[in-house]
Amino acid sequence: MAGIRVMVWNEGVHERMDEVVRSIYPDGMGRQIARYLEFQTGIDSVQVSELHHPEQGLAHEILNRTDVMTWWGHKAHADVLDEHVARVHARVLDGMGLIVLHSGHHSKIFRKLMGTSCDLKWRDIGERERLWVVDPGHPIADGLPEYIELPRVEMYGEHFDIPQPERQVFVSWFQGGEVFRSGCCWHRGKGKIFYFRPGHETYPIYHNEQVLRVIYNAVKWAAPSGVGSIRRGNVEAIEDVNGE
Repeated sequence: MAGIRVMVWNEGVHERMDEVVRSIYPDGMGRQIARYLEFQTGIDSVQVSELHHPEQGLAHEILNRTDVMTWWGHKAHADVLDEHVARVHARVLDGMGLIVLHSGHHSKIFRKLMGTSCDLKWRDIGERERLWVVDPGHPIADGLPEYIELPRVEMYGEHFDIPQPERQVFVSWFQGGEVFRSGCCWHRGKGKIFYFRPGHETYPIYHNEQVLRVIYNAVKWAAPSGVGSIRRGNVEAIEDVNGE
């Protein structure tokens, strides 16, 4: 069985503009995630693409050789061209997995796939988060403890305007009192989508081994299942409906 081909798409804006972010992720958030994935079992290749790359890192030839894509964006959601969003959307419907991270909840691609505003509450005062595993039998929770504790994070709170998840893997509790659906699964067409909340750029979230383990587990879960073409439209009956 061939390994999974991963594309880590990272907006790449904060790292070039903010010294704090650059000190935490000197090679970029995408490179930090990719560095972990490259050494995991079952991963064949990992490519990092960013907004400033040709065709915003979303060229047809790159997407066509991607099995699972992770997406981190924040400041430049509006700068992602609609034609490139349409490319990603088509690939997801055709079976490419998509892992949407943290502030990617407001990305054009996530909102297009969800069909909702994807709005939420937020607060950034560096409070503590407990990320509880509420579906311990799910593959994305494989090898994790009962909860992941992150000492300083940006809070995301309900109500999170998303369609009801098909499976809920994580729920977060924050020191300020809010809770949040932090690990959500959906299918769209032949593709699988996972939203995972942690990842604010001014905290070293993607240096946390357990957070990276979640992303790796999600990549394996979201990999194409091998479903063939799906027939739609007008078709001939496969049984005799005329009584002959």
